[in-house]
Amino acid sequence: MRQADTSTAKFRQLMKEVGGLLAYEVTRDLPLKYAPIKTPLAPMHAPMLASDKKMVIVSIMRAGQGLVDGILELIPSARLGHIGLYRDPTTRIPIEYYCKLPHDIEHRDILVVDPMVATGNTAVAAVDRVKDFIPLSIKFLCLLAAPEGIANFHDHHPEVPLYTAAIDESLDDHGYILPGLGDAGDRLFGTK
Repeated sequence: MRQADTSTAKFRQLMKEVGGLLAYEVTRDLPLKYAPIKTPLAPMHAPMLASDKKMVIVSIMRAGQGLVDGILELIPSARLGHIGLYRDPTTRIPIEYYCKLPHDIEHRDILVVDPMVATGNTAVAAVDRVKDFIPLSIKFLCLLAAPEGIANFHDHHPEVPLYTAAIDESLDDHGYILPGLGDAGDRLFGTK
């Protein structure tokens, strides 16, 4: 994914695959209940997710969408929400331009997804917005994170676990992750 000459199609496929793999880690500790079932050979008590409410995946637009399909392969019943945020290039402060979430998320576990946590400001803003609805729990999933972004995120949301595939070295003077992989949204959608 990091290679500059990776095609849009290959980048998209790899993001989906990594999203699916990370979903296994994120869901590892979901509470289970045991219910009686009958197998073809004998009855048993089988583990099932304890919550009757479906999980909600909240994608930070637009790049977060690249992780969603891989996660949905593991959790096909999940509901989807979207938060549109962009980072002001001068102030690096996130600006919200869209928010559409499933109803009654206060009774659901939420997984917020975005490929990159650079400064952490966008991740913080998205979780702030989700917290307005007082959900059961929140977790954050990303592909890459910078140490500065992780610190900022946990300064604001110490109780929210952050799952990432890699922690890179640092941020450059413009707030981009080094060595990073470039603009995930542009690489995902073939735009500049």
